[in-house]
Order: sequence, then structure tokens, then C-alpha cells
Amino acid sequence: MKAYLILEDGTVFEGESIGAKKEVISEIVFNTSMTGYLEVLTDPSYAGQSVVMTYPLIGNYGVCLSDKESVKAWPDAFIVRELSRMPSNFRNEMTIEQFLENNDIPGIAGIDTRALTKILRNKGTMNGMITTENYNIDYVIDAIKKYSVTGVVKKVSRDSIKRYVPGDLGTNSKIDVEKEVAVIDVGTKNNIIRCLLKRGCAVTVYPQNFKANEVIASKPDGIMITNGPGDPKECVDVIAQIKELYNSDIPIFAICLGHQLMALATGADTKKMKYGHRGANHPVKDLETNRVYISSQNHGYVVDEVSLDKNVCVPAFVNVNDGTIEGLKYIGKNIFTVQFHPEACAGPRDSEVLFERFIKMMED
Repeated sequence: MKAYLILEDGTVFEGESIGAKKEVISEIVFNTSMTGYLEVLTDPSYAGQSVVMTYPLIGNYGVCLSDKESVKAWPDAFIVRELSRMPSNFRNEMTIEQFLENNDIPGIAGIDTRALTKILRNKGTMNGMITTENYNIDYVIDAIKKYSVTGVVKKVSRDSIKRYVPGDLGTNSKIDVEKEVAVIDVGTKNNIIRCLLKRGCAVTVYPQNFKANEVIASKPDGIMITNGPGDPKECVDVIAQIKELYNSDIPIFAICLGHQLMALATGADTKKMKYGHRGANHPVKDLETNRVYISSQNHGYVVDEVSLDKNVCVPAFVNVNDGTIEGLKYIGKNIFTVQFHPEACAGPRDSEVLFERFIKMMED
């Protein structure tokens, strides 16, 4: 069945429909990872977006459900050059096509993803529609332009508090619990929790409508604020609660959206990037050690450096490619934040050592 991708600038790509057969309007973003497509599909940070995979062949090792980063897939749609119909891997349980159908996600294959990515890089991230129906270009362009990504943090966050101990999520049950960590779920990935569990932490995950006084009253050794989707400035209530967490003496480590929310809570500003950083090959430099990590990233917003109060926080990591802020160190506080994903999955594990830094910060 034919399918069409219509961009808000009027560009139309024709391809083959894959996955669920339904029409969707979404923000179109691209990811440069060569592998890890299942982790991309189950990353809550993609809620409200349709993902273009720049690597030309997707699905060649199939789907292993234990690799999922959350309970379901979150992107609005999936866009690829070529979809493998016959995956080859001893862990394979189903094809990407079956996974998309099971998760009610539409997609399009057979289009020139290189040309599409060039448009998004040159003109910036834009909205688009995927449809299998005949369309009136003037009508759909108007509808496409009206779309905005809203309410996605509430959509992806869990509804209730849940506790994990070593042995959960496939970790080693023989590890002794040495630390208690509160995780604020604004779109958390399973591997953030796993990285804490395998380092001897018991983890209590709180939904996005958490109350800071309840978290503080539970007396955790540390607090983790996770990744997540959307414009950080939309999370007004979450930012207010993070201000209270900041004023406590509890060590805090924040990732991606959590990094942006902490910056906003302490008076800094964020801005939308032209096309964002999404992939598993982004170099970031630790300004304290001058070490460069290759990192996994997924974000369309960034902390604006000119808005920083140097008495509150200073840059700790920068992106080697474009110089944008990739992490902050807070003055006089046991708090550090990063824009990239040290939990990897999918991506290089260079920066997973930052979890050790968090553990040490709790011990000190």
C-alpha cells in the first residue's frame, strides 16, 4: 500500500506503508544510530515525534522484547529507507513490522531518508503527516502547521510509586542494597534503573506529579531526575517541585530533560535547537578531566549558556561538534546534570562511569 509523508514546507515523499494503517501528524526528527532501533522505539523521549532512521537498513536483527526500554513504543510514527523482512539473530522474536503493528504505530518505508534528513538539517525540525489516503495539499499543510508537541510528560510518566531492588529488570539478585535512590520519572528508561540496581541501589520511582516534601521525607541517599519528552518549559509543576529538591542537601543526578528542568528551576533558560541531537555517536567533553566521551543523545532543547548564573552553576560538559552545554555542575551543592544518556541503550557505554560518580557523591 502506498503511503505519503507530507512536510509542512510542502515537500512530499512517496513510499510504502508499514506498521499500523492510520494517519498521523507529528514532529519529524532524525536519529543517526546504526543499531538500537528497538531502544529508540521504546524511549519515552520520542513521544509526540516521528523518527527518521538515517541508517538505510533497519530491522536486520529483528526484535528482542527484553531489550525494550519501557513497557511500550512511544513515537507517533517510524520512517525508514529499507525495512528488513527477514531478520537474522538468535535472539529475534519478531520483525519490526510486527512490532509496529502490535504497538499501533504507523510508518513509511522506501523513501529517500538522506534527502529527508538534509531538509531537516537545512530548514530545521518541522511537522509532517503520514497518510495512505488521497489528500488536499492546501488543507493538510494548514493542519500540519497547527500541530505542537504538548502534554507528553504526563503521557509517558507512570501513575504510581514503584520500588525496585537488585534482581529486578534482569539484574543480579545477590547484590546487597547499600543506597536508597529516589527516581523522578518524567520519561525514564529501564536502563537508568538497571544502572542503579547493579550498583547496589534500591530504587523508588515517583511519577511526574510527585511532591518534593514526600520524596525528601523518605530520606533517600540520592535523587535521580530522568530523561523525557517535550518542551521543558511546559513542566511548570515539576519545575516547582524540583526547586524544593534543589534546596535540600540530598545529592542529585539529572539526565537530559531532568538536566533542563534543574536548570529552569535554578533560574537559567532553555531554547529549542534547529534539529537537535539524536543518535549514538555524539562526542562530549568533560571540562574537568578533558576526557571526551562518545555518547547516546536524544534532545531537541538545550540550556542557554548566556542565561547561567555562574554563582549557581557552571558548564561541566560541552558538545565537541557545536559547543552546546552537555552538563552542569552546581556550586556548593551535591548536584550535577548531563544532557546526554550515560545509561546508553542504545549507544556507547563510555559515560556509564558517571553513575559511579553519583554513587561516590552519595557516599561522601
